[in-house]
Amino acid sequence: MRILSLGNPFPSFNKLAVIPTNDGAELKPITNEFVSEGRWMIMFWWPFDFSALCPTELRSFKAYHEQFEAMNTTIIGASTDSHEVHLAWRKQEEGLDDLPYALLSDFDKTLATELGILTSFGAAYRATFIVDPKGLIRWVSVNDLGIGRGVEEVYRVLSALQTGSMCPSDWKPGDVTL
Repeated sequence: MRILSLGNPFPSFNKLAVIPTNDGAELKPITNEFVSEGRWMIMFWWPFDFSALCPTELRSFKAYHEQFEAMNTTIIGASTDSHEVHLAWRKQEEGLDDLPYALLSDFDKTLATELGILTSFGAAYRATFIVDPKGLIRWVSVNDLGIGRGVEEVYRVLSALQTGSMCPSDWKPGDVTL
């Protein structure tokens, strides 16, 4: 397995997703064009819907959604579960019914394979990609399947990348850059 890394173009995709609407959600195909020109993208992956750990991460991204939106960033959640499973999970799991971002289905596992994050048992690793407005991968993080990611760190790294400057160890948004 070779995970796509820094400087690589993020692969093109055309997938079905659960898209938030004013009155819930709908199933629609999305492509890279879902991310408007000039915007950053965070695509985060989890192994399975209807699990104990994964909804905690989706709720954490929901809590940061306004901050990411203010940073001109589109969030897309993704797994290898079907779009029907995503929709059912969103409706049934506490705190997921009003998610403000898309849940992409990579049911055929082609995008997870291309990214290099498909496990031997057909699920995606717990991976996060930050992609700049030019479509280039600027940050990748992959956690062990049993360890939830820290969305605060994703926010910190995106903030640092958007400064365009060097940021020292333990830099936080608002701190002086080098």
